[in-house]
Amino acid sequence: MEDFFDDIEDDLDESGISENSTGDLYEHYRFVADKGQGLLRVDKFLSVRIENASRNRIQQAADADFIHVNGNPVKSNYKVKPLDVITIMMDYPRRELEIIPENIPLDIIYEDKDVMVVNKQAGLVVHPGHGNYTGTLVNGIAWHLKDDIGFDAKDPRLGLVHRIDKDTSGLLVIAKNPDAKTKLGFQFFNKTTRRKYIALVWGNVKEDEGTIEGNIGRNPKEKLQMTVFPGGDLGKPAITHYKVLERFGYVTLVECRLETGRTHQIRVHMKYIGHTLFNDSRYGGNQILKGNHHTKYKQFIQNCFELCPRQALHAETLGFVHPATGKEIFFETPLPDDMKQLLEKWRNYSNLSSNE
Repeated sequence: MEDFFDDIEDDLDESGISENSTGDLYEHYRFVADKGQGLLRVDKFLSVRIENASRNRIQQAADADFIHVNGNPVKSNYKVKPLDVITIMMDYPRRELEIIPENIPLDIIYEDKDVMVVNKQAGLVVHPGHGNYTGTLVNGIAWHLKDDIGFDAKDPRLGLVHRIDKDTSGLLVIAKNPDAKTKLGFQFFNKTTRRKYIALVWGNVKEDEGTIEGNIGRNPKEKLQMTVFPGGDLGKPAITHYKVLERFGYVTLVECRLETGRTHQIRVHMKYIGHTLFNDSRYGGNQILKGNHHTKYKQFIQNCFELCPRQALHAETLGFVHPATGKEIFFETPLPDDMKQLLEKWRNYSNLSSNE
């Protein structure tokens, strides 16, 4: 589905009209509203059901007459009613993304007939796309569930409900049937899940705890980055709560609790308040941002970078209501070895510095 919405952005000019329309439309995806469906804007309806799709992208699709209800194009403010048939139509045939099952080791910490919770290792891409079409978490899930006749890795009604970045470690939940995907999707959309991350950031964070609020959107000057748009209508609302766990002078260990789930949210919000994640190369955290430039310190930092060659960020906890039982379940996973060793190195450095 990610590739589909990338295609929408590629196919639209500034006016929002498709540049390559031939008059023929092809169905890419279809959803049928439940009998008990309450009135809900179609852009909200689709943003819950389509993985990694922003409402802005869905609205662009509606403006280009790509979103149909009961066979007719609708705008993004159309209110979905019970038993409505919502289809996504494009002016080219659907291009299937083949998900090849691959025997990739997965750290599965929980599994039943409805959900699976995985502790993802750093360096593992979550979903195929953008040059990573094999060797991803989804390929590994396809292998693990290859004998489950009810699971099709290419079915958008199954699989990932949320994502974490390639170089972030930690917990993810996977839906194994459409009902689980829908119910979990609503929880993430309604911000009722519980997620906590552990991060090492540059600088000595002034307050022991706080809240960061600021819309997050694509950086117009650097498309591989997200950025904060304070005030106005740009970006999507984002809220991050943080608490200091340990101070090491030039860096600080913090706990971050997400109220929203925007792309690169913690990385962007912490940079916004002046505390870029340690060794976050995309946002400049792989440079010496605090401390001195003496040879001994520079070598210490380089050793730290080599010890944990990625942004120091770990999705430590995940809580949600089980889609079948209705009971809240909660998972926690310890820091991986690279972050443990990094923190120990900083503890030793901080202790030595305080004794000098």
